[in-house]
Amino acid sequence: MEMENSMDEKKKKKMKILCLHGFRTSGSFFKKQIGRWDPSIFAAFDLDFPDGIFPAGGKSDIEGLFPPPYFEWFQFNKGFTEYTNLEECITYLCDYIMTNGPFDGLLGFSQ
Repeated sequence: MEMENSMDEKKKKKMKILCLHGFRTSGSFFKKQIGRWDPSIFAAFDLDFPDGIFPAGGKSDIEGLFPPPYFEWFQFNKGFTEYTNLEECITYLCDYIMTNGPFDGLLGFSQ
């Protein structure tokens, strides 16, 4: 019986988490950002770090700290009252989730 319980635990699937990076960064940068978290977190979850769909349209705050390319999910004006490419972003993420999911959770940063 003990062996059966051990096998069941091994068969347990990790929770799959979609990890969306911040403005003008990248999936690989977000992965590095959380890389200092307790290793037990990474053992318990399957983390997926896609890049935004649009190349950064301006200077990134991480230039010189982490290599490009940098991406945006969508664009917006300074007052955050007008958004560009938001519908394209939502469509892309829905398709991504359908193709690469299912996901059990979402971890987002910034944008």
